[in-house]
Amino acid sequence: MIMIHQSIKKLPVYERNDLVSQMRRASKSCPANIAEGWAKRRFEKEFKHHLDASIGSANEMEVHIETARDLDYWQRDFCNSLLTRYNQLGGKLTNLQRNWKTF
Repeated sequence: MIMIHQSIKKLPVYERNDLVSQMRRASKSCPANIAEGWAKRRFEKEFKHHLDASIGSANEMEVHIETARDLDYWQRDFCNSLLTRYNQLGGKLTNLQRNWKTF
């Protein structure tokens, strides 16, 4: 999340109300939903709902990063590194959702 917030400063000014705003929201949503869901883990349906939201935000971030890469706002290597991290996060969250009782 911090890396995203530092890097979005480099995006064009005209993207501040669009891509920048969406990236800020989605990057913050991932850890916030994990934390809120974990606090409600005694209610399985509620917990899984928050994990679903977090997975969705991670997937959304992948789209935004690809957009920034394809518009040449960010370097390809940097974007590919971020995409790998968000892909891994999605996988870990999916595993947590399936096996949360053993954590």
